[in-house]
This record gives sequence, structure tokens and C-alpha cells, in this order.
Amino acid sequence: MLEIPVVRWGKPYESMDKMDVVHFETGETLAQVHEANGGIIKMDMRKAKKAREILRQFSIEELVEKCKVAAKLYVDAELPLGNGTQTPDDFCRMQSATTGLPEHMCRLNMSKNAFVLEHMSDILDSLTRGLPYDIFSNGYGMEDRGVMVSYQANCNAAGWVLPSNSPGVHTLWLPVIPLQIGLVLKPGPQEPWTPYRMYEAFAGAGIPREAFSIYPGGTAKGAELGGAVLETCERSVIFGGLATIDRYRGNPKVSAHGPGFSKIVLGDDKVDDWEKYIDLMADSVYVNSGRSCISCSGIWVSRHGAEIADALAQRLGPLGPKPMDDPESGLAAFTVPGAAKAMSSQIDEGCKSSAVTEVTAKYRDGERLIENERCDFLRPTVLHVTDPDDTMANTEFMFPFVSVVDCPQDQFIKKAGYTLVGSCITDDEKFGRELIDATNIDRLNIGEVKTIQLNWLQPHEGNIIDFLFRNRAFQNCPPPAH
Repeated sequence: MLEIPVVRWGKPYESMDKMDVVHFETGETLAQVHEANGGIIKMDMRKAKKAREILRQFSIEELVEKCKVAAKLYVDAELPLGNGTQTPDDFCRMQSATTGLPEHMCRLNMSKNAFVLEHMSDILDSLTRGLPYDIFSNGYGMEDRGVMVSYQANCNAAGWVLPSNSPGVHTLWLPVIPLQIGLVLKPGPQEPWTPYRMYEAFAGAGIPREAFSIYPGGTAKGAELGGAVLETCERSVIFGGLATIDRYRGNPKVSAHGPGFSKIVLGDDKVDDWEKYIDLMADSVYVNSGRSCISCSGIWVSRHGAEIADALAQRLGPLGPKPMDDPESGLAAFTVPGAAKAMSSQIDEGCKSSAVTEVTAKYRDGERLIENERCDFLRPTVLHVTDPDDTMANTEFMFPFVSVVDCPQDQFIKKAGYTLVGSCITDDEKFGRELIDATNIDRLNIGEVKTIQLNWLQPHEGNIIDFLFRNRAFQNCPPPAH
């Protein structure tokens, strides 16, 4: 039996408590993972300073080069995993078997992680706005324009409370190590695979194991472990729903990531040509099984809403689940009992509104909810919503779901609410300026850009530099006379 230990600053630790990580379809136990507890985390965080000290034995340039080596190991190598080893194919099969994500999507997420590691120099150049690395290593230094600046690290080790549903979120923590800050990872119960494989890839590339702690735990211990990470790390990131966002709003130590409510809006100057953009819209909704915060959950238009919804429903409605190893498989399984049924019931309740029509129902063979013995599926769902104030106009689910919303262009920014990714197809300069000025839109695309098409050389969901470092004044000599 494959056994995976807790990692406490690079040292494996075997716990009395273990959890089985099982295949969502067969119930087969794929591995036993030793579980941490809150007390261990609190004890270990007293040594967090050593993680930063050991990383600072290397320059940021040296760590960036090691990231390139780690990328190749992560994608190609057979790496240690607990008391066994894991090939890249094993990794994809195991990740698929526990998260419900089709295997080809797991491979795609591997390539995303590898891209970030391979291009770490470019990504850090973007995140730091081109500042010399020694400013972050030393805490101060000269800008190219000859001005002294200082960036002080807010923490010795950053904590990440990770989800199980979307392996793609791991791209967000990869820059932490080359920034000479230790990592504290609490994996999702169904997705321990990426943190452990990345840990071994970093170690194989020559990055000290002592910079890492990994604290796995099942659903029952999740709140305890996550709470301990957030309490003891001076900077930490957590993923969750709206309740999680609200809980940590205004807390400078915690960056809470939740639903994206990402949207496409067709400007008045483009909406009459909506048929040209159906592929763009469908891919934004369907790719990665709609499980990303950057997946499109709303298409906002001033007219042709019913026609657009019908065209998307014809495209997406007939699609159903396929075997996880099928390269054409586009729907992820729900492995948590009752989760898919609850979402489907919520949609049915929302469709009771006179402003809401489910358009996919007439194009699919069978029900939206497909219940199996050990897992469930939700088939793609397209709604047409005639009232932008209706609840279903701004709702997100973890499967290919989208509301086509009728809304006048001059009301879009006011009615749309928080939007992680806004893709606006328009050549209207006045509307474009309004979108640029809109503070409720995080990532803004103006033009024919899918919501899922990220430029990794731009910050995603905030700049990690601003979170992990404090920009402050610093002088080591008197200023010029003035």
C-alpha cells in the first residue's frame, strides 16, 4: 500500500491517524495519507524562520534556474511518493481517479504548472515590475532610475489552504520559493498529488526540502488544519465559497479566493454579430469542465439574448459524461456525495422565476443530474435570464453553467457585480474606458479573448509581491539637499 507521510520542514512524519484516498468510481484505496493536526502545525511554525534562511543561501537567480529543472522533473520524471514512486502517467491517473477530472485535463494542468516554472524569470519580472532581484533578497536596493527602494518580506513562510476541485490553482504558489520564502501547504483531501509531486520536483532540482511543510488531512480535520495554517502563518491564502471570502474580508494576513463570476459582454457595436463569437463563448464555459474561477458563468448582452442562449444550448446541451481516460471527455465527476444534487436543486429553484428559462433542457437526452453509485455528473446548463437583478443572473457552479443575461449596455457595470475575468467584445472607446475604470472587474480583456485565456506574465487575482512584501521607505545616507 502506498503511504504518504506528513512533511514537516522536509522531514517525513508518520501519524497515528491516516486517511484513505480512494478511486471515486471503484472505491479502491489508492493511497493512505498520514494526517496532521493543528498542534503539529502550530509547533512547526516556530521554526518557519529557518525555511527562509535556507532559501536565502541561494540567490533568486539561482532559484529561478532550479525552477526550470523542477519543471522538467515534474512533467517527465518518475519521482518519489511516500514509500513508493509515481510516473507522470500514474500522476494523471491518480489525480483523475480522486478528483473526478478527466485525465487529459490533468495533463493540461501539469503543462500549466510546468510553464510557470519554466518561465519563472519572466513571471517574476512581471510581478516585480522589473525591479532588480537583490531588492527582494536584501530588503533594499537601487531602482534603475537611481532611487533607493525597500521591499520587506511580510513572512518567513507563506501558507496555502488548497482545494480539491481545481488542480490549476497550484500555479499561484509556485513563485513563492524563488522569492526565498518557505511554503506551508495544506492539500485538498482528494488532491494531495500536486503538492507532493511538486515538492519532489523542487527537491530533485536542488532546492532544500527544509523549505517545505505539507500537512494533509481529511474532510473531518480540514477546518482544524486550515485554521491552524491561517492562524500561524503571517501570510496565507485560502480557497472557498462566498462565506470564506466574507470571513476574511479586511484581514491583511489572509488572501481569500472564491468564485470568479467571470463574464463575457458583447458591446452594442458587436452584439448583432453574435454568431461570430459562439466558439469563444462555448469554450469559455465548457473548457476544464467549467471548474475554474476563470470559466465563464455569465454572458451579458443588450439584445439577442434568447438567440444566443439557444445557440449555446444546442452546442452544449447534448454533451454528457465519458470515461475519464477518453481524450474527448469534457465533464468532471462530483465525488462528494450530495454536492451535484444540491446544485441541481438550486438551479431548479432559480428557474421558478418568471425571468429565467433553462434552454438546455430541450436539447439533452435525459436529466441534468446523472446519479451513479459513487459519483454524480451535471450536464451543461444554459439559462436565459431577462432580469439582470435576478439571482440567477450572477450565479456560479462547478460545472459548465452559464446565464445569458439581458441587460442594457449602460447598466452592465452597475449590475454585473464582482467579476474576476471580464471579456468585453467591443470597439466602442467610450464603453472601453468605462470598463477600464470599473473597479468591480479584476482581469479585463477588451477584444476577442476567452475568459480562460490567461497571460501568465500578468498577475492573476492580485499581485503576490504586494501580498508577500511590504514596500517601505529606506535610506542608508542623507538625502540630497532640498
